Amino acid sequence: MNTRAFRRSAVAVAAFSATALVLAGCAGGGGENAGGGEDGEITLTIATFNNFGYTDEFLQQYEDENPGVTIVHNKAAESGDARKNFFQKLGKEGLADIEAVEVDWLAEAMQYSDMLAPVPDDLKGRWIDWKEAAATDPDGNLIGYGTDIGPQAICYRSDLFEAAGLPSEPADVEALFDGDWDNYFSVADQYKAATGKAMIDSANSVLQGIVNQMEYTYDEPDGKVIATSNPEIEAAYTSVVERAVPNSAYSAQWGDDWIAAFQGDEFATVLCPGWMQGIIAGYAPEVTGWKIANTFPGGGGNWGGSYLTVPANGKNVEEAQKLADWLSAPEQQVEAFVNVGAFPSQTEAYTNADLTDYTNAYFNDAPTGEIGADRAEAVTVLPYKSKDYYKYHDALQNAVNRVFDGTEDQATSWNTYVAEVEAF
Repeated sequence: MNTRAFRRSAVAVAAFSATALVLAGCAGGGGENAGGGEDGEITLTIATFNNFGYTDEFLQQYEDENPGVTIVHNKAAESGDARKNFFQKLGKEGLADIEAVEVDWLAEAMQYSDMLAPVPDDLKGRWIDWKEAAATDPDGNLIGYGTDIGPQAICYRSDLFEAAGLPSEPADVEALFDGDWDNYFSVADQYKAATGKAMIDSANSVLQGIVNQMEYTYDEPDGKVIATSNPEIEAAYTSVVERAVPNSAYSAQWGDDWIAAFQGDEFATVLCPGWMQGIIAGYAPEVTGWKIANTFPGGGGNWGGSYLTVPANGKNVEEAQKLADWLSAPEQQVEAFVNVGAFPSQTEAYTNADLTDYTNAYFNDAPTGEIGADRAEAVTVLPYKSKDYYKYHDALQNAVNRVFDGTEDQATSWNTYVAEVEAF
C-alpha cells in the first residue's frame, strides 16, 4: 500500500459526476441485471455513495480471487440520494446485492431488520463495540457490516493561511484552533478580516460538527421529542447562523458549486473526518496547499461512518455476504483508508503498520493514520439517533439554509423549523 494507490483514487474521484456512477469490473456482463449466469458466472451489484475507497482496481482484487464473479459498483453522489432509493425499494425489487447505509439513517433501516440478511455469527466482534451495537436489532441480529468511522480533524489550506497572516504549519495551526467553537469562529473572523473571504466551506458542516458532540439531540430513547425544546440544539442553531454563516462560502456541501470551489480559494478549512480526505484530493488533485491539523473544536467528534447491508430478498444473498465480509475485513478497510482516508472500524486494523505508519502525500505527508487514531480516541460522545433523527436534522439544516440564502431571518427560520417538527 502506497501513495500511488491514493493518487489513482484521487484521479478517479475527480472524474465523478454528481449523478450515479457505475464502475464495472473487467469481466463481461457488468451492465446486466444482477444474478447468476451460465457456467457459474455471477454478477454482484454494490450501491454506495460519496467515496468508500472502492476503486475499480480494489474491486478487481476480489474478482481475481473469485473467478466467475463480476462486480458492478453503483455510486450515488451523496447519502441522501442513496437513502431515498434504499427506502423506496427495500422489500421490493431493484436494490443492489449490497446496499450501503449511512449512520444518520441506520436507525430507520433497523426498523426493517427482518428485510436484511443477518451478518453471520462468526463475524461478530470484529468491530469496535459501539459500531457493532448500533447495527444490532433487539433479537441480537447484526444487520450491517461496518465500514468506516468518521473521527474529525481540520483540513486547511496552508497557503491561504499563510497569505492571511495566520500560522500555516500543522503544530501551530493545532495550537491556533485548540479550544471551543467560539475560538474556531474567532479565527474565522480573523481570516475574513485579512482576506475578505470565508474561512469555512459550509455552515451546515459546522452544525453537523456541533450536533455530533451532543448525547441527545432531537429525541430521547423513551420517545420524547426534544427537537424544539433542547437548549443545546437551539444554541447550536444560534451559533451557526450568527458565527458560521457569515464566515462560510456555502450553506451546504455536495452541490456543484461547492465541488468546483475546491479548485480555487473561496474557503480555507473543511471539518474533516477521514473519509473527507479522499473527497478533497479528488476534487482538487492539483492543489498543493492542503494540510491537516490534529485537533477539533470542543475536543472530538465523529461524523459519519457507514455499513454494508445485504437485502434478504436479493438474488445472490450468500455471494453478497461473502463480498460484504471481504470488503469490511481489516485488510480491505486499511486499503480503503489508503485510497480515500476512510478510517477503519475493525479493531485488528489498528495494529496494521500500513495504517499506523501511513503518511498522505497529497496532504503534504500528513501522518493520517496517527491522526485518525488520535481523533478517534478524542471522541467521548456519540449522539443518540432514533429512526427520526434524519428528518429532524434535515429540517434544522434547512433552517440554516434559509438564513444563509436570505429567504428568512434567524427568528423566522427557527419558527419555521418548529412548525415543521410539530407537523411531523
